[in-house]
Amino acid sequence: MKQKNGIQLLKQTFIGDRQFYRMVLTVAVPIMIQNGITNFVSLLDNIMVGQIGTEQMSGVAIVNQLIFVYYLCIFGGLAGAGIFTAQYFGQKDQEGIRHTFRYKLWMALILTVIATTVFLVLGTSLIQMYLNGSNDGGDLALALHYGQKYLWIMLIGLPPFMFLQVYTSTLRECGETMVPMKAGITAVLVNLILNYLLIYGKFGLPELGVAGAATATVVSRYVEAVIVILWTHTHKEKNAYIIGIYRTLWVPFQLVKKFFLKGVPLLINEALWASGMAMLTQCYSVHGLNVVAGLNIANTINNVFNVVFIAMGDAIAIIIGQLLGAGRMKEARDSDNKMIAFSVFCCIIIAAVMLVIAPLFPELYNTTPEAKELATRFIMAQAIFMPQAAFMHAAYFTLRSGGKTLVTFFFDSVFVWCVSVPIAYCLSHFTPLYVLWVFVLVQVGDWIKCIIGFVLVKKGVWLQNIVGK
Repeated sequence: MKQKNGIQLLKQTFIGDRQFYRMVLTVAVPIMIQNGITNFVSLLDNIMVGQIGTEQMSGVAIVNQLIFVYYLCIFGGLAGAGIFTAQYFGQKDQEGIRHTFRYKLWMALILTVIATTVFLVLGTSLIQMYLNGSNDGGDLALALHYGQKYLWIMLIGLPPFMFLQVYTSTLRECGETMVPMKAGITAVLVNLILNYLLIYGKFGLPELGVAGAATATVVSRYVEAVIVILWTHTHKEKNAYIIGIYRTLWVPFQLVKKFFLKGVPLLINEALWASGMAMLTQCYSVHGLNVVAGLNIANTINNVFNVVFIAMGDAIAIIIGQLLGAGRMKEARDSDNKMIAFSVFCCIIIAAVMLVIAPLFPELYNTTPEAKELATRFIMAQAIFMPQAAFMHAAYFTLRSGGKTLVTFFFDSVFVWCVSVPIAYCLSHFTPLYVLWVFVLVQVGDWIKCIIGFVLVKKGVWLQNIVGK
């Protein structure tokens, strides 16, 4: 009887009813579809570049790793105000949403100017950090050349990305996920078509190679931004906060201070986490260009499958944030438990699919047999650790939804720099250990983070309304 009661308790705690999953999937699926299509087209883009050669693929992969730091800085810079947006929406406070929107705009502009300056001045040096290993697998100088060419064009796409994130994040936090999804689908189709035309020079267009891939990405960014911005401003009945949004860009100082104090830990966290990921890749890259190519192939397919737990994290931030803003604490805890369990369960299934695909996917690339073998093993390792990543991601967004941004700062980026990077650096530079085992041991180190996340979520330190009057 006790065993039966225990099983019933587990079901009540971690398994929701049909209505609950319908509500969760209504939020999560459009985000999954948008991110999934985006990553799938990035995958096709990567394969197209990868069919040109190892140097082209490696140069593009390195630049994308660097620009990824900027992307996450934008996400982090906007996320602090986004916590307030979700809770203001829960209270139906349109003026509060306007203030968060304007704050986001200023933050995104400042970050974009800084990033552009850094890439223009230090771009070449940053790329060379990843090309200090052996020439095993390709020509390092040639990889640098292609990386530089790709970077200069990609910089043109930073402004539309900036505006897109300000609008899209606000729409999602206010419960509108379909429009960003549709815009994203349109953009990736544009990107895919232009990739084919410009990389290979089809239908009389010039064969631009990596420059064509960058051009296609930039054009698609402008298309996506225009669609989202136009829809938001032409549907004021659904987006009441957009009325008079540009009459002033002034944000009350007390709110700036409030958003800033909550947001800065997230901004610093995302910047440090992304730079930590870049540093991990740099540590692995000392083993040669084959490793850079293999990791690029593995990360490309991994990003496609990661959309499940990433979208679930976004759904947690939105749904739990709105429940906290409405003061429904008990419902927030119950929903969070079920969403975390659902995310982990989904990723166990996804991991099984990845294990099947692992030996097949690298064969699509025109690279060395050694790079393909490394890619297969990296994909298998990423699959095995995917449920772990799903739990950590869900725990992170749970803590963040309640405004615990300082906690998430230590939980996320401080951990990467104090645990993950030292493990990778020491094993890569001071031991002859095979690079795959270095990669695996870095993932094993995340067990500490899983334990910390479990304790913090269970204690309920995140259960708070941060916009309550």
